[in-house]
Amino acid sequence: EKESAPGAVIIHFFGGIHEIYFPYVLMHPMLLLSVIFGGMSADLVFVLTGAGLVASPAPGSIIAEILMCPKGGLLPVLAGILTGTVVSLLISMPILKRVNLKNTDDNSFEMAKETVAQMKSGSKEEKSTEANETAENTDKAVSVDEIPSKIIFACDAGMGSSAMGETILKKKLKEAGIDIAVSHSAVNELPQDAEVVFTQESLEERAKQIVPNAHIITVENFLDSTPYDNYILALKAKIDQQK
Repeated sequence: EKESAPGAVIIHFFGGIHEIYFPYVLMHPMLLLSVIFGGMSADLVFVLTGAGLVASPAPGSIIAEILMCPKGGLLPVLAGILTGTVVSLLISMPILKRVNLKNTDDNSFEMAKETVAQMKSGSKEEKSTEANETAENTDKAVSVDEIPSKIIFACDAGMGSSAMGETILKKKLKEAGIDIAVSHSAVNELPQDAEVVFTQESLEERAKQIVPNAHIITVENFLDSTPYDNYILALKAKIDQQK
């Protein structure tokens, strides 16, 4: 890897392709410490000096960083980058001295590159799986027996996630021209007159015990709008039937 390192430095620093250094770090995982503390040191300098850019540098090369510096803001940015580089170097040196580099062959470097490739591939496969699951969820039918006067989102605490779900559905109902009140609540505080309750799958049984007469609709993630879209389609169909 010694032969390829200088080229990787140039590509990383001037080309802004940061993933090129991943295999070098993964060959000796202790080097993650130098990456972590180098980044923390750079961020500390950025904060203390008020460094910032006028826009996101893309790619993240030193050239793009310099071009995106505001007038009079070049030195703080360069100071942070230099500090991070020096800290990473100081931490890496003793780590590499403790490692027997003579026993580090090309196979180790190739294995590290394969690990990076597998990590990227795994991430893409996970996203693909999520996309397929979303497509499958789109096909799930949602039944609507009666048009409710109020819809309640219920989570464990009744604060964060249920409030976000409430906001999303309110917006979608408004866009669809459907006037139904939407609120959120802790699952243990659901009112007895609840008609429709959106809650997480893990809370379904508790919701059924508290409001057995309500229509319980479960979701995996309150931020996933697919169940809401399906429910609104069912609402529209029911409204059309009643006309």
